[in-house]
Amino acid sequence: MDQTYSVLKKFQICGEIKSVERYGNGHINDTYLVVCDPYHRYILQRINTSIFRDVESLMQNISKVTSFLGARAEDKRTVLTLIPTVDGKSFFMDESGAWRVYDFVENSLCLERPESEEDFYQCAFAFGAFQKLLADFPARELSETIPQFHNTPKRYADFCKAVEEDAVGRRKDVEAEIAFVHERADFYSVLLDAEKNGELPLRVSHNDTKCNNVLLDAESRKGLCVIDLDTVMPGYSVTDFGDSIRFGASTGAEDEKDLSKVNFHLGLYKAYVDGFLAGCDASLPASEIALLPEGAKMMTIECGMRFLADYLQGDVYFKTAYPEHNLVRFRTQMKLVQGMEENWDEMKRIVLEKI
Repeated sequence: MDQTYSVLKKFQICGEIKSVERYGNGHINDTYLVVCDPYHRYILQRINTSIFRDVESLMQNISKVTSFLGARAEDKRTVLTLIPTVDGKSFFMDESGAWRVYDFVENSLCLERPESEEDFYQCAFAFGAFQKLLADFPARELSETIPQFHNTPKRYADFCKAVEEDAVGRRKDVEAEIAFVHERADFYSVLLDAEKNGELPLRVSHNDTKCNNVLLDAESRKGLCVIDLDTVMPGYSVTDFGDSIRFGASTGAEDEKDLSKVNFHLGLYKAYVDGFLAGCDASLPASEIALLPEGAKMMTIECGMRFLADYLQGDVYFKTAYPEHNLVRFRTQMKLVQGMEENWDEMKRIVLEKI
């Protein structure tokens, strides 16, 4: 831990460092809990520069968004607070990597998965409030740290290329799965077309809206603070909504092999719609709300085709635990898409009655 101690001295932290320990279950960055005397806690992170290569732009995005939110926050626990370096910068970089420090959000809890519909509602409320508070932020001021991240037509083109190249000879075993993706090709431009038509505004989007990226108040269990802002950039509210549904409104894990355990849960979907729109508090126009179901289906099929493309390429992007892991992941997404399609009229009715 000598390295982390020396790095921490580059930041404007209070008190004497008493301990630095690994913290959380994140798979991207290295995260540590720092305890100082007199008692104060911080989060130290080494940013994964193999994924986030433009650290300057990434940290500029986070600084702009947290400063904007912080100026409007009544409770400082509702916004991540960056601790500046001794020379006033948002991060420190040396041969060991790129580092940042946040104030620790006290009296909070983080759930890997919601434990009830109310938990899911509260996570939705937090992400909705995130949209409301940033409604006036000029999204185009942010850098696109992962270019065309949710450009589904491009993802589909990449998928088609992976099918054509068949790099490791797996195509013959997944023709039915490939056909599933091709059969829905006309759907993939719906959101981009809606933006062009003025129905879907460009907003600040989080782009990783799993429930474990929301802190709940430890006592009230209400949504408190949105965290993990590495993928904050220009995007759509409906894709943030949709990624939450893809992950949270499923009755099974993302890599559940037994598809009988994987179903689209309409009750959880409704709970999330209610929470998200309550958090947004009338900040979204009717045309945007109407596209929430499209956001859910789009994020699910997009993620699925990325899993299947990676399987065809030999598992070069997503970490896998066994040879068929990405194929299993695709099939869970396929099952969810089928469930959404079977419940499509009800999904649309639930949001349209909110307009």
